[in-house]
Amino acid sequence: MIPAEQPANETERLQVLHSLKILDTVADDDYDTITELASLLCGTPVSLISMVDEERQWFKSKKGLDVCETAREHSFCAHAILEPTEILEIPDARLDPRFIDNPLTENETPVVFYAGVPLRTDTGVPIGSLCVIDHKPNALTPDQRSALKKLGKQVERLLLLRSMNHELITTKESLKKHNGLLKEFASVVSHDLKMPLANIILTSDIVKKKYGEFIDDQGKAYLDYLKKSSLSMSDYITKILDHYECSSYDIDDTQAFEVNDLLEGVIDLMNIRDNCEILTPENNIAIHCNSTALQQIFMNLIGNSLKYSDKEKTVIQIAVTEMDKLYEFKVRDNGIGIEKEKLDTIFELFTTAGQLDNTGQKGHGIGLSTVKNLVENLGGEITVTSELGVFSEFVFTIAKRVRF
Repeated sequence: MIPAEQPANETERLQVLHSLKILDTVADDDYDTITELASLLCGTPVSLISMVDEERQWFKSKKGLDVCETAREHSFCAHAILEPTEILEIPDARLDPRFIDNPLTENETPVVFYAGVPLRTDTGVPIGSLCVIDHKPNALTPDQRSALKKLGKQVERLLLLRSMNHELITTKESLKKHNGLLKEFASVVSHDLKMPLANIILTSDIVKKKYGEFIDDQGKAYLDYLKKSSLSMSDYITKILDHYECSSYDIDDTQAFEVNDLLEGVIDLMNIRDNCEILTPENNIAIHCNSTALQQIFMNLIGNSLKYSDKEKTVIQIAVTEMDKLYEFKVRDNGIGIEKEKLDTIFELFTTAGQLDNTGQKGHGIGLSTVKNLVENLGGEITVTSELGVFSEFVFTIAKRVRF
């Protein structure tokens, strides 16, 4: 008997095999179906899906065999993986120097005939084989060899799917962990923002009550506006945090509302100058979606129109169209526009158009990336068209939600 040599990439091969986490797992119908077919098509009493570990070969699926593993030094499959692109076929192992005196050829159900197709990962690393075994001399026909190779490919696809599923599970766990950290961060930020707002609200009331007799009506109106704006912003922060929590736990926080009511709320939250005109849709349609997400989308788009305006009068036009399965929104302004070569990358994180806003500041490239993510989470898409110095128009859709 001549035990198989170790492959040149043995260390990598074992790492790949163990990363699949398939060793010592329970039987699986998907694999068992393949060994049943292999045995039937090749006319052999035994068929195995074997994984060659460091000191053993372990059978993920077995047809016509009771044991779950054998020693690697006795393994036929350990020889098969040495030529990972070829079928290893042994008509009579009792006549082959590699297997003479092998315990597997001398037991009550001896391995006499063997044919094994190596199983490789998508990177070409051999980890085991799909083999058929007979207790007497045999040989495969060309059709049987072809069938065995095709069944081997099916096993490889199952292994690839298993690997991808593990990656998805690992990614999901990682995202869950990071989402937990982000939730804690969002909660802290929310608290740190709302506390100063609460102080502004309280201070406004105190100033109005204590010094009211010294403040004229216009001054009192300013205090009222300051309080109203602070209350609105505090409420908005709360809704943003609620929306984040809903997104983290896949809760579909949808509700019915009229689009102009939402837009009026957005406009009230923003610092709209006297030289700015916002034209809301003439058709005030009812919408059923996540209002907090849609509100944040409009806050970003309208905010950009205000910041990147170079005209004596800023005009922002908002339109909505109801379609069969979507709502389509358009936000168009008469601002500085976006350079043509920037249009394809404007939604990428930390990418900006390069222009300074009307306060001389450069954008941070987060807002439009956030908008794109929100739109896609709502089942839609967003595009932009622009002419430098003339206009910018953002068109986005969101999917209609079924009402229960």
